[in-house]
Amino acid sequence: MLLISFIITMSASTITSSVDRKQSTVTLYAEVLRDKPPCFGAYRRDTNQTTRGNCTDKRITWASRPDENPALQVDPVAITHDGNYTCQIITSDGNFYHEYHLQVLVPPEVTLVQTEKGTAECKAAAGKPAAQISWTPEGDCVTEQEPYWGDGTVTVQSTCRWGGRHVLNVSCSVSHLAGNKSLSIELDKGVRTLGFPGSDLLIILCMKFSLLLVILVFVGFIHFQRTNDCRSRK
Repeated sequence: MLLISFIITMSASTITSSVDRKQSTVTLYAEVLRDKPPCFGAYRRDTNQTTRGNCTDKRITWASRPDENPALQVDPVAITHDGNYTCQIITSDGNFYHEYHLQVLVPPEVTLVQTEKGTAECKAAAGKPAAQISWTPEGDCVTEQEPYWGDGTVTVQSTCRWGGRHVLNVSCSVSHLAGNKSLSIELDKGVRTLGFPGSDLLIILCMKFSLLLVILVFVGFIHFQRTNDCRSRK
């Protein structure tokens, strides 16, 4: 029976495959990492020899003596260690293998600020994978995701306004696989952020139209009076 366990600690990740060590002949491992060619390493029990093949990353090593525990250790873990790891053990009973996909999580840097326009801007920068942003209270929000950086991290930015409502305090909550975070901010003097509900906008347009109509009537009246004065003099 082939028993395999996968352990991730704060500083390292270990890929372990174990079978009856008396029967094992060769232990192989393969790494297929993001944007890199595959690399292979091996341990041969009968000659007690290890080889790294074309693997050059010195952070990926045997966790201990491969004849006692055929485990790979990645220490310290970096974003570039994202990828597939395969362990294969060749024995007299046959070949055993198992594959793992290692996903490295990067917590985003979270900020919350009020802009000059009176809106609130919450940003989760350089996280992996992309974070999710929600607001309290809910408002009219636009969330954008910037293109992936070269290292695979993502920046998510959400800009929110509360159209005409008198809002004093707002909070943004960032959800991420590496941990959640919430920030709050007090808007300056309970600012009414830019943007108006449909009813308010209609009232404003009507007031502007009425004012324009009054001005036109007044100008027309003045013009009419001057025209009459000129005729009377003639």
